[in-house]
Amino acid sequence: MIRVLFIHQNLPGQFRRLMRYLQTRPDYEVVAIGEETAVRREPGGPKLRVIGYAKPDGPGDKTHHYLRHFEGCVRRGQAVARVCVGLKQEGFVPDVVVCHPGWGEALFVKDVFPRARLVVFCEFWWAADGLDVGFDPEYPVSLDDRLRIRIKNSVLMQSLLAADDGVAPTRWQRGVHPAELRGKIREVHEGIDTQQLAPDPHARFVLPGGAVLTRAQPVLTFVARNLEPYRGFHVFMRSLPRLLAGNPELQIVVIGGDGVSYGRRPPQGHASYRAALKAELDERFDAVDWSRVHFLGKVPYAAYRSALQVASLHLYLTYPFVLSWSMLEAMAVGVPVLGSDTAPVREVIRDGENGFLTPFFDVALLADRALDLIARRHEIAQVGVAGRATVLARYDFETVGLPVYLDLLKPLDERVDERADADAQEVA
Repeated sequence: MIRVLFIHQNLPGQFRRLMRYLQTRPDYEVVAIGEETAVRREPGGPKLRVIGYAKPDGPGDKTHHYLRHFEGCVRRGQAVARVCVGLKQEGFVPDVVVCHPGWGEALFVKDVFPRARLVVFCEFWWAADGLDVGFDPEYPVSLDDRLRIRIKNSVLMQSLLAADDGVAPTRWQRGVHPAELRGKIREVHEGIDTQQLAPDPHARFVLPGGAVLTRAQPVLTFVARNLEPYRGFHVFMRSLPRLLAGNPELQIVVIGGDGVSYGRRPPQGHASYRAALKAELDERFDAVDWSRVHFLGKVPYAAYRSALQVASLHLYLTYPFVLSWSMLEAMAVGVPVLGSDTAPVREVIRDGENGFLTPFFDVALLADRALDLIARRHEIAQVGVAGRATVLARYDFETVGLPVYLDLLKPLDERVDERADADAQEVA
């Protein structure tokens, strides 16, 4: 029996599919730790014990602002360490711990479970230049921002130094980590469920007012966890007048919340970037036909999947940052994707072969390219087929990601023995 402990403040996070798979295996015992609010959304079951911890207090008022993130992570790591001590006292000592280190939860795991294999999810390494920070001239950064960002990586560095293995979802995400630490990190995506996410020529998507969208009509989709500049929402919004004027039958479906996952808050006086940009467009243009732009907020997964399945084209924009599941999931259902010509997207999409690329900041070109592709949606269907083939070959959970994760889930002693055997064979 292999004992596996998952730790993620927003449980299950990137570990959802792996956790659910292990629950079907009799040779694994699975426990998961997350913040209490997340645990309430992801209850345990017969094969999964879930333990919540209270959200820790924030940093003190007098803490230097470079250190506020660090202090918050230390407090969270300490809360997780207390839960781990309780598990140890009960007799549960994991063979393997899989943890997202971004919020400090991995900091002290090895101090409580020194013989457990610690695998950390290396999602992103922050940089003051060359990646997301300073990419968008509309949101300039100061020297103070750059100094703070350097300190922000302290948590990731400490966690990765303590870990036995790291995993990064894409080659680009692995590559943004320092060369000194990169040797610990393997490239393996958490996996796309390509059986559930598949083309459906008969798909129907029902809008809130009752209107039904199908593949017979032109539909453009835009999806982000939250509608914000990091995911190009401002560029997308500014393309709407040209998109709507260029095709009077076009329906645009927008899925995502009004919060902020990354970057700075919305402009002062506006509750969200959506409100701010809508006000900007209404001031600049005489009449934007908002009746054909459907802002749906966050929707159930089945509705999200149906929206992708009826789409003629899916638009995905991102800073040089973490690649979203939504782009790969759109490709999995066979809808052609028009993506921003930024590094994480270029790793996946080859323009005109398995998708299409467009410059991130060129609003007019984005609209014109999208209108052309939608008008030729029957001609470009094979590009959507090629996009799905890419996901099957490189990002499928069962055939690509799972075998690598199962290798990483071997206990530390077993992995050490295997390496010793391999070294002996190499010497022989």
